[in-house]
Amino acid sequence: MERINVLICAGTGCTSSNSGLLVQKFNELLPQYGLEEEVKVIKTGCFGLCQKGPIVAIYPDKVFYNHVKVEDVEVIISEHLYKGRVVKRLELSEIDEETKEKILDIDKIKFYAKQKRIALRNCGVINPEDILEYIAKDGYMALGKAITEMTPQEVIDEIKASGLRGRGGGGFPTGVKWQFAANQPKGQKYVICNADEGDPGAFMDRSILEGDPHSVIEAMAIAGYAIGANHGYIYIRAEYPIAVQRLKIAIKQAEEYGLLGKNILGTDFDFTLEIRLGAGAFVCGEETALIMSIEGKRGMPVPKPPFPAVSGVWGKPTIINNVETFANVAQIILNGASWFASIGTEKSKGTKVFALGGKITNTGLVEIPMGTTLREIIYEIGGGCPNNKNFKAVQTGGPSGGCLTEDQLDTPIDFDNLVELGSMMGSGGMIVLDEDNCMVDVARFYLDFIVEESCGKCTPCRVGTKRLLEMLIKITKGEGGLEILDEMEKLCYEIKQTALCGLGQTAPNPILSTLKQFRAEYEAHVVDKRCPAGVCKALLTYQVKSDLCRKCSLCAKNCPVGAISGVPGKEPYHIDTSKCIKCGACYSACRFHAIERR
Repeated sequence: MERINVLICAGTGCTSSNSGLLVQKFNELLPQYGLEEEVKVIKTGCFGLCQKGPIVAIYPDKVFYNHVKVEDVEVIISEHLYKGRVVKRLELSEIDEETKEKILDIDKIKFYAKQKRIALRNCGVINPEDILEYIAKDGYMALGKAITEMTPQEVIDEIKASGLRGRGGGGFPTGVKWQFAANQPKGQKYVICNADEGDPGAFMDRSILEGDPHSVIEAMAIAGYAIGANHGYIYIRAEYPIAVQRLKIAIKQAEEYGLLGKNILGTDFDFTLEIRLGAGAFVCGEETALIMSIEGKRGMPVPKPPFPAVSGVWGKPTIINNVETFANVAQIILNGASWFASIGTEKSKGTKVFALGGKITNTGLVEIPMGTTLREIIYEIGGGCPNNKNFKAVQTGGPSGGCLTEDQLDTPIDFDNLVELGSMMGSGGMIVLDEDNCMVDVARFYLDFIVEESCGKCTPCRVGTKRLLEMLIKITKGEGGLEILDEMEKLCYEIKQTALCGLGQTAPNPILSTLKQFRAEYEAHVVDKRCPAGVCKALLTYQVKSDLCRKCSLCAKNCPVGAISGVPGKEPYHIDTSKCIKCGACYSACRFHAIERR
C-alpha cells in the first residue's frame, strides 16, 4: 500500500533540465531501500515556479524540493522517504519578513499566496496520462451534468452568466460566441481548440495541455453539446511534442471510457475529437487563418464577416476558443456561474494565467484573479528584478501588446484597463524589462518577429511592417533625425487602420507604446547618437578610465582584434576606437570596472 507520492514535474521546462532522469533514478533506487511498495513516483505537469525547476514534491508531507539533480535523488530517498528527515538544503522555503521564521507551507510562499488556480488547478497535482486521476478530481462530472441535467441553451446561459471572456487575446464573451453558433440552422457544426500559442515567451496553453489535457477535452465536449456539434479539432503546433503526446493519450482514454464517441454516458449525444498539427505559423493563431490551415490550405486570414460561428471550417458553423478558455468551462458548469462571476472585476470575471518571464526573479506560470495589480505580480509573486536592477517596463500581450511603466504598475489587470493604457491582455505573455534593456531594441525585436511571421496576404502588413523594421534598424544605428520618428509613427497608424487581420492591425503596438512611454530614449538615438541602455552596438563606445586602470593587460589579452595597447605595470591601457569592433570582451574581462561603455 502506497503511503507517499513523489510528484516530479514533467513539463517542457523541467524535462529540458533532465527531470525524466529523476524519475528513472527514483524508480531504480527505491527497491534498494525496500520502498517500492510504499512510494509511488508520478510524472505530473508544471508546478508553475519554473525558476526553481526541476521540482520534486512529496505528498502527503507537502514538501517541495527545488533545483533537484540526479545526484540528489538518493539523498531524498535515504533521508526523507526512509528516515523521515527533510533535506533542508533542497527544500523550497521562504523567510517571513515579520516573524523571521521559515515559511514551509507552500501555499503561503509569496509566489503562490496570491494565486487562485482554476485553469491550472490540476497542473502539478495529477498524472496527466492517467484519466482516473482526473476523474478523482471531479473530472467529467461537468460533462455528465451538462448532458443529463441541462439543455444546450441552459449550458450556454450558464457560460454567459459567468462572464467568461476569451483568454486568447481579444476577450470576446465566450457565451455570446457559443450562442451565435447555436442559433445557426441544425446540421454539421464544429468545435475548435486553438492551441497555436505563438507569442515569444508564452507557454500558458502548452502547460495546461501538458498538465491537464482532459480539462480541455471535457470542455470541448460540453461546447459541442451546447451548440449542436458532434466533432472537434485541437489545432496545436508541432513544436509542442509533450503536449501532443499527452493529448493523444487523453483522447484515447476518453474514448475507452465512453466519454468521447457515440452515445456518451448513455445519452444520444455523440462527440469525437481529432488533433491537427500546425507548422508554427504565428498568423495561424488568427481564427480564419487557423481554419484555412485545418482545411489543408495555406494559413492566411480572410475578411470577416462572415464570422466562423456562421461559416467556419468546411463552411460550417464553428466556435473557436483557446486552451485556457476551455480550461475554465467545466469548473463553471460544476460550481455555477455565480461562483466564477464572484472572482475578478466587474467586466473581467475569473482568473488569468500569465507566463512571467524576462528580467524577473521568479519566472514561471501564475494564475491570478482579474483585478490583481501589475505591481503585485511583478514584485510580490515575481520577486522583482534580479541583481538589484531597476524595473523599467513590462511588455504584456506579446507582439500585439505594449509596454507599461512604473507609473502604471498599480493598475488592476483586466481586459479593458490594459487596452486603455495602450497595451492588451493578449494570450498572457508578460515580459519584464529592467534598466539594461533598450526600448528601441525591444520594439525592433518584436517587429523583426512580426515581419518574419506575416503571411504576406495584405500590403499594409507585408510591406508596411518591413518599412517599420527598416526605420527601427536605422534608429538603432543613430541614422536619421527627429523626422524619422514622426514618419514611423504616421506609418504605424496607417497600418493599424488598413491591415487585414489582427496580426497586422496590432503589429505597430510595440512601437507606438514605446514611443509614447520612452520617446526620450528614441530621441537620444537619433539626436545624440547614443543608446542610453548601452545595447545598440552601432552607438556604443568603449574607453579605459585611466584612474581605475590597474595596468594588468587583461583587456588587451581578451581583445580579438588588437585594438587595445599599453605597457603592463607601467602605463594605463588605451582603446583605439577605429579598430574596436564593440564586442565587449574587454568590458567583461576587466575586474576593476576600468572599462567604460557608453
